[in-house]
Amino acid sequence: MAELLLKNGNKKTFPDGISLFEAVKQLSNSLAKKVLVAKVNGKVTDLREPIVDGTTVDFLTFDDQAGKDTLRHTASHIMAQAIQHLFKDVKFAIGPSIENGFYYDIDTEHRFTQDDFAAIEAEMAKIVKENLPLTREVVSRADALKLFKEAGQDYKVELIEELPEEEEISLYRQGDFVDLCAGPHCAKTGQVKSFKLQTVAGAYWRGDEHNKMLQRIYGTAFEKKEDLDAYLTMLAEAEKRDHRKLGKQLDLFSFHEEGPGFPFFHPKGMILRNNLLAFWHELHNNADYDEISTPLILNRQLWEQSGHWDHYRDNMYFTTIDDQPYAIKPMNCPGGILVYKSNVHSYRDFPMRMAELGIVHRHELHGALHGLFRVRCFTQDDAHIFMLPSQMKQEISGVMDLFDKAYRQFGLEYHVELSTRPKDSMGSDEIWELATKTLHDVVEERHIPYVINEGDGAFYGPKLDFHLKDSIGRTWQCGTIQLDMLMPERFDMTYVGEDGQKHRPVMVHRACFGSIERFIGIITENYAGAFPVWLAPVQIKFLPISDKHLTYAKDLAKKFKKLGIRAEVDESNEKIGYKIRKAQMEKVPYMAVLGDKEIENKTVSLRDRSQGDLGAKPIDEVIAHIQELTASRKG
Repeated sequence: MAELLLKNGNKKTFPDGISLFEAVKQLSNSLAKKVLVAKVNGKVTDLREPIVDGTTVDFLTFDDQAGKDTLRHTASHIMAQAIQHLFKDVKFAIGPSIENGFYYDIDTEHRFTQDDFAAIEAEMAKIVKENLPLTREVVSRADALKLFKEAGQDYKVELIEELPEEEEISLYRQGDFVDLCAGPHCAKTGQVKSFKLQTVAGAYWRGDEHNKMLQRIYGTAFEKKEDLDAYLTMLAEAEKRDHRKLGKQLDLFSFHEEGPGFPFFHPKGMILRNNLLAFWHELHNNADYDEISTPLILNRQLWEQSGHWDHYRDNMYFTTIDDQPYAIKPMNCPGGILVYKSNVHSYRDFPMRMAELGIVHRHELHGALHGLFRVRCFTQDDAHIFMLPSQMKQEISGVMDLFDKAYRQFGLEYHVELSTRPKDSMGSDEIWELATKTLHDVVEERHIPYVINEGDGAFYGPKLDFHLKDSIGRTWQCGTIQLDMLMPERFDMTYVGEDGQKHRPVMVHRACFGSIERFIGIITENYAGAFPVWLAPVQIKFLPISDKHLTYAKDLAKKFKKLGIRAEVDESNEKIGYKIRKAQMEKVPYMAVLGDKEIENKTVSLRDRSQGDLGAKPIDEVIAHIQELTASRKG
């Protein structure tokens, strides 16, 4: 008999040699119908594997990320088998699961388009209906090479030849399809009931531009059709909200080949940006932060001292000044530390909260650039808090209060991820354990939903990452709080304690929006470009019915501007219906139609972008309404 320790702490005994799937069937028939894969002693494995006495086992469903990955990885094999049935002389490269889906890289003379997807999906449906078992085989290197050489699968041969001699080589078979794969997989193809092929793109073999360009077909798979339909609906909505399209449509920002990954903000984009920063300044003033500014370029010695030279150099840009090596800053923290060290500090000075809207540069691969979401130059709304060890929990909790106010202003819910020590890190186990426990305790005490993100901390300390949920259910990682006991040591930072002796302060690195540019991209998509009145680049647009009403429109716009309201006039010769539609496309909150009656009565015919016609309104009433919404940031 073999004993397993289950996730809930219970111990269960099973006959020797039965599979994990047979074990879960004995535990619960309902769970057995949903389980896709198991985690045995922390390693994800197929349910077909035999149980091992004394192991800790967690049975995973599609609700778990590993379950999703397993189902989608199996879907990639089903797609490859379908392509093998439909097209000749196809060479397969790799086909992993990815976030929200899967892909397979393929080499063939046929040029795939979305017109091919219906036939491939139909063939996939046949394979699913056949409910073919996926079987795992461990083979010798020689047998694996012989198999794939005879099949003309050059990419598989290359992968096998590069595997270490001692590494186990496994194959997965389903019907007439066999693949080189480490797994794990679903037990049968019939478990992949709901899938959709999405796009086809080019991808260099192994991501190397010197290698051949392959065709990458992307797809997704879900356990239930309704979940797939909801996801596809969300994608369609996301496409409409794409901030890159809206940025162009609303004339907010642009990108140019003269500076890939470097955004250009236009006048209307700067209005949006400046209003966001005004809100940021108000938040930080109210929370007793002092603002600083540090240089863009600092010498190599500083970056060596901070550890960035050894741990972050691949992401940095460099230059030479007076024959000495310098780096363009990828982070603001070393500059903030130098500001701290410019004076002698007492324990009475703490906590010291230094905020900085610092421009940073990070080298991103060209293929990874994505609008405002992934750029090479951005403004990090940074702050560094220096404190006594006894103040750590209090200060971290205060930062979380500030974050909560910021995100709720935009109607954004959030959850937290506690990221622990990475492999490439500095410092002792004791320091990391204390810092990690402190972050853990604060989150627990505040009853905030969180998950553990193993090994994803900064190289100098653990962190809390804040993931925001937008209006269509997507999540975005924005804010971060990093607890650092190592930089103060590396930079010999001190303060004079109550005992008159020198001590080390503790340092917190934190960013609320993360990147101002990225946050603008997020809220552009969250609002679908229809920004609330306080943020909108144009708050009201005057639409004269004809040229004889133009002077009145211009006079009103001038009056509104003097009162701090962002107003524009449509001076075109188009009909009023066209002007209204154009203003609607520009997402302007209010439109004021002006004709003879409005001039005579000193009113405007007011339209709301979502409610439509609001009727005739006195000018002073419109002014007061927009001013109130702007001041309160409620509209």
